[in-house]
Amino acid sequence: MAIDIAGFITYLKDHAVEHGFHVHDERHFIETYSLRQSFEVDLHPESACTGPVDLNLAFDVEPRVLLELEDRVNELEDDFAEPEGEFRLPLYFNWALPPLGDPPDLIILSAELAGVGGPELPIEVSAVDSFGALAQQADHRLSLVGKTEVSLVDVLMGRETMCETLDRCREVSEYLVAKADTWKVLEPPPEE
Repeated sequence: MAIDIAGFITYLKDHAVEHGFHVHDERHFIETYSLRQSFEVDLHPESACTGPVDLNLAFDVEPRVLLELEDRVNELEDDFAEPEGEFRLPLYFNWALPPLGDPPDLIILSAELAGVGGPELPIEVSAVDSFGALAQQADHRLSLVGKTEVSLVDVLMGRETMCETLDRCREVSEYLVAKADTWKVLEPPPEE
């Protein structure tokens, strides 16, 4: 393979630690039929390991993009030449919070997060109300998804540092941690 995706994920985890995150878990999924892969990493800002924000980083690998990049690299006569073309894969940042007693206005939150994430890390905001039983009050849950793309050519050439993206991601995480008290994060009921 022209590019070591598992090595890039290892680099990304180590680099996330340098940018103020703790890595808690990781998973690697392979779809046997299509060879599509997904790498997931659970992490938190150093200041919020006990919650309430959960952050999941997901890197989806499309095998056709990797194979096309490998073909381009094999066509090069110079080992240090850069392959031409756009070879990009999506990198998702998924934030989740526990149920909220006083959830925020989604339009206002979207505008505020646009200022924190900037154009480099656009964030989609959504909320879900769920009912465990009719006698219980609804659980209001907030979900945020940030998406960026990783240039495989930059990874191959050693230029993809992810510094700006990881800094923005940490700022969004710390913003959510700071706002969680005003949104009245609900503690789960004690187990009997």
